[in-house]
Amino acid sequence: METAPGITSDENGELVDQTLYKCMIGSLMYLTASRLDIMHATCTPVLGIWYPANQTCKLVAFSNSDYAGCSLTRKSTSGGCQFFANCLVSWQSKKQTSVSNSAAEAEYIAAAHCTSQILWLQQQLLDFGITEL
Repeated sequence: METAPGITSDENGELVDQTLYKCMIGSLMYLTASRLDIMHATCTPVLGIWYPANQTCKLVAFSNSDYAGCSLTRKSTSGGCQFFANCLVSWQSKKQTSVSNSAAEAEYIAAAHCTSQILWLQQQLLDFGITEL
């Protein structure tokens, strides 16, 4: 039996156009990963990613999964977030590509995706000359 409602289809049966959403998220992920110093200086100078001077420059990541979270396909959903100097710089959430055999397998897949993102971010920081991680 299902313990939580999980992901369901649209009750009206209307398909959702995901193009705009995917483009916006893709642009945000590119900017947060490739331009750590980006801010909205033209319209909103108070918004941006601030890195306090007294913080240590370290990468920290968290991951989680929802075993068989999709009620239609029984695929698990997984996600993660990555922090640099206590500031969120990257996040992801998606339905896994295959059906997991156990909750442990779903967690392992989520951790593997999160680890690959951290390794990519670490390489980006090294390319920017930040070596004290």
